[in-house]
Amino acid sequence: MSDLRKVSSSPHIRDKATSSNIMRDVSIALVPAAAFGVVHFGINALLIILLSVVSCVATEYIYEKLMHKPVTIMDFSAVVTGLLLAMNLPVSAVWWMPVLGGIFAILVVKQLFGGLGQNFMNPALGARCFLMISFAGRMTNYTYDAVTGATPLAVLREGGSVDALQMIIGNTAGMIGETSVIAIVIGAAYLLWKGVIDLKIPGTYLLTFLVFMILFGGHGLDSTYLVAQLAGGGLMLGAWFMATDYVTSPITPYGQIVYGVILGILTGIFRCFGASPEGVSYAIIFSNLLVPLIEKFTVPLAFGKVKAKGGQKA
Repeated sequence: MSDLRKVSSSPHIRDKATSSNIMRDVSIALVPAAAFGVVHFGINALLIILLSVVSCVATEYIYEKLMHKPVTIMDFSAVVTGLLLAMNLPVSAVWWMPVLGGIFAILVVKQLFGGLGQNFMNPALGARCFLMISFAGRMTNYTYDAVTGATPLAVLREGGSVDALQMIIGNTAGMIGETSVIAIVIGAAYLLWKGVIDLKIPGTYLLTFLVFMILFGGHGLDSTYLVAQLAGGGLMLGAWFMATDYVTSPITPYGQIVYGVILGILTGIFRCFGASPEGVSYAIIFSNLLVPLIEKFTVPLAFGKVKAKGGQKA
C-alpha cells in the first residue's frame, strides 16, 4: 500500500505565482508612470492617485464585509484598479471624481459580477468611460503648466504640429499617467522581466495600429506623425497595462494575437474617423466583450484529435 500514489484533480502542473504576487508586480510597474505624473503635474496628481486607490480598496473591503465574503484587499487587485483609474484622470479632476470612479470600478464593474476573475471588462477603464460619459467637460479639461490646452492628439487632428520627442519624454498635456512613454516602458520592461506579461498582445496591438495609421491616417510614412500617434493619448498605457489584464483578455495564444489585431484596428478607427482624437479606452472595452467569442474559435484541439472535414472535431 505504501507504493500507492495519491492523484489530485487537474491542474497537475502548478506555479508559484499567485494573484497577489502578480498584482503586486503590476503595482510596482506602475510606479514610474505615477511618479512622473506627480512630478510633471504637481501635488494634485498625488492627491488624485491616493483618493483613487483608497476609494477602490475601501469599497472592496466594505462590500465584502457587508456581503460576508472573504476580504480580498490584500491581493492588490483593488490597488492596481485605483492606480490605473487615477492615471486615466486629468490633474484638473475634482476630488470626488476619483472617489466616484473608484466606487463604480469596484462595486459595479467588479464585485457585482462576482469579484476578481469574473468581471467582463477592465474595472479602471469601465470607471473612466463612466466618468467620461457623465462629466465630459471635466474629463477633457487638460491642464499643463497652469495653462488649459489641447492634447497633442487634438493638435494633430486640427492639422497642427507637435514635438514628438517631448511627447516621448512626457512634457505634454494629458492624463496623469499616460504622458511619459519612457516611464510606461520602464514599467512594461519590469513586467516582461518578471514574466507577468509577454509581447503577444501589446506587440500585436501596437504593430496593427501602426499599419492602420500608415494606411488610413492620411500622412503615410511620416515618422513624426506616426511616433506622435504611438506616444500620444493612452495607447502605450493601455497596450502594456490594460489590454494585458489576465481576466479580460484571451488565454489562448492565437486568441491573444487576434485580440491585439482587433484592438489596433478599433483604436485606429476611433482616432481616424471618430469624434474624439483618442479611443484606446473604448477599443479595449469593446474588445473585452469579444473575448469569449475569440476564445471559442481559437481553443486548440485536444492532443490526439484532428479537425474533420466540415469543421467537426474527430
